[in-house]
Amino acid sequence: MNWQNRTVLVTGAEGFIGSTLVDLLVERGARVRALVHYKPYAEKGHLAHRMGDVEMIAGDVRDAGRVSDAVAGCDTVFHLAALIGIPYSYDSPGAYVQTNVVGTENIAEACRRHAVRRLVHTSTSEVYGTALTAPISEDHPLQPQSPYSASKIGADMMALSHWHAFELPVTVVRPFNTYGPRQSARAVIPTILAQLHSGARQIKLGSLTPTRDFTYVTDTAAGFLAMADCDRALGQVVNLGTGREIAIGALAEALIAASGRDAEVVVDPARLRPSGSEVERLLSDNSRAREWASWEPQVSLEEGLKRTSAWVAENLRLFSADRYQV
Repeated sequence: MNWQNRTVLVTGAEGFIGSTLVDLLVERGARVRALVHYKPYAEKGHLAHRMGDVEMIAGDVRDAGRVSDAVAGCDTVFHLAALIGIPYSYDSPGAYVQTNVVGTENIAEACRRHAVRRLVHTSTSEVYGTALTAPISEDHPLQPQSPYSASKIGADMMALSHWHAFELPVTVVRPFNTYGPRQSARAVIPTILAQLHSGARQIKLGSLTPTRDFTYVTDTAAGFLAMADCDRALGQVVNLGTGREIAIGALAEALIAASGRDAEVVVDPARLRPSGSEVERLLSDNSRAREWASWEPQVSLEEGLKRTSAWVAENLRLFSADRYQV
């Protein structure tokens, strides 16, 4: 798709995946509008380097009027804004409903009102829960094993309801465990790397047995662009994953090797999820993305871990390696 001079809104644009998507859109010539969460100290997260390239709109997806103003005049909307992180959802489930479900309704309604060409809504592989069959296709049952996953299921259904009820041109993109530079310490890979590069001799983790399908962030961002131009994906859910799984314990060993450090891995009880909430296995079936849009991951896990390790080492000041970040 030719993005030259198209006006595009990215919500959650200052975050990890959002800022990477913004970079890709700017490189391809799009006129990017970024909806960033309002903060009185005006910090722009990972978009600080894009101040001259991107139109910044401070606001909140819970504010329907502000969302409508941001959407007006846009060709495409990429909706990534969400309250993320599973541990905090145990403490504040209502906040997840307001941001993820109500926020998505506001985005969908604004896109309908302003007749956007395409809305790409961001889901998560967490909605599947522990795999009942593997690899996980888009038809796999949805299992709300945490308040976070429940809120994202609600958000997905809200977006898709606007396709069925109002013919809103929406696609739900479901990434599997995206990782890479700019990711915060609430995720497992930067958590491990921050501990390693701070010189820790013990790497503290939760359960070591669950498996995950890790996708490098530039591959995920490319998948968003591919889905924005895929008519077969209208009104559909599309997985973005590699089709390769690795246990968390084995991942930790791979990161030790990638970092060149030496440490042992230990289980920290404070980092364990409640027993009924742990997702034991996530492995994607990415057939739709490959067949419908010719999307395939380009960065291997080994290469991606090396790149991410180098970034964390250079930005260690952003992490508190001795603190469990929820």
